[in-house]
Amino acid sequence: MVGNLVDNACKWAQSRVAVEVLSERADGAAAGPTLRVVVDDDGPGLTPSERERVARRGDRLDETKPGSGLGLSIVVDLAALYGGALTLGTAPIGGLRAELVLPAA
Repeated sequence: MVGNLVDNACKWAQSRVAVEVLSERADGAAAGPTLRVVVDDDGPGLTPSERERVARRGDRLDETKPGSGLGLSIVVDLAALYGGALTLGTAPIGGLRAELVLPAA
């Protein structure tokens, strides 16, 4: 999953990719500890509607870059299988932020 996220960030970044890994404890008693992986790039980023599209299997926005259009959808599917989630947003450095949260226990 992390490999797919970093590969995607490197593909679209202008010059910078940042990866942060955090181990977090949940505040609520029902939730356990989580592992959070945040991958930011300084590329063009995506609009909210484009973020929804790229998370769907085989849906590609730009055919000029190499790839199959499966990477982010695979991360979404695997994260769900492990009880986690992938969210896409805007990175503080200007491009896309991919945030993967998984149960740590």
